[in-house]
Amino acid sequence: MKDIRILLCEDDPSLGKLLTDYLRAKGFVATWAQDGVEGLKAYHRETFDFIVLDVMMPRKDGFQVAEEIRLDSRSIPILFLTARSTKDDTLEGFKVGADDYMTKPFSMEELVLRIQAILRRSAALPEEGEEVTEFKVGLYAYDYNTQSLNLKGEPQRLTTKENELLFMLCKHKNALLERSHALRNIWGDANYFNGRSMDVYIAKLRKHLRGDDRIEILNVHGKGFKLVAPTD
Repeated sequence: MKDIRILLCEDDPSLGKLLTDYLRAKGFVATWAQDGVEGLKAYHRETFDFIVLDVMMPRKDGFQVAEEIRLDSRSIPILFLTARSTKDDTLEGFKVGADDYMTKPFSMEELVLRIQAILRRSAALPEEGEEVTEFKVGLYAYDYNTQSLNLKGEPQRLTTKENELLFMLCKHKNALLERSHALRNIWGDANYFNGRSMDVYIAKLRKHLRGDDRIEILNVHGKGFKLVAPTD
């Protein structure tokens, strides 16, 4: 298995060194940047498989760094570290393309487990013969394995969460996808914050699919969502 390269952007020198040493001890190749500007320089200089961003950083904060990274890559996983647990911070993180977030203080062991879980989701390929991973959604061709949505030869990359959510919607096409089922399988917990996060990603998928006006993602009140699309 190849080395997993992680970019850590954390302005606290003690925490940054501690996390870098711990990630390396766990077998990751970790690069530490002490502010947002240095983090973006490292991102453009090297190739990474995962990004860990502190929200509150000098020069550029974590949200700004994530926005710039998402202009370049929609697929690289991003996890936010935040000292605040307000709903606004959480939703802002997901809006700019975060795959997960952790509130300080946190267990370093839990951080590694979160990273591993996100990497499994982002790179997971179903076992041979297990299930369909390519779908026709109206005028779109969707490939779960490559996280791509193609309209008339124009592909767009999906973030990990967008990909997982669209995959579940496609498997339930023209049928109900229960909200709690999606939350438990993608977010791990059907709590309020994760529910709000899923609503953000549903809105993003609606925008991605607006090239075919026959496609709708319906909100079935109190139950979940339904992807309505032509079957031909």
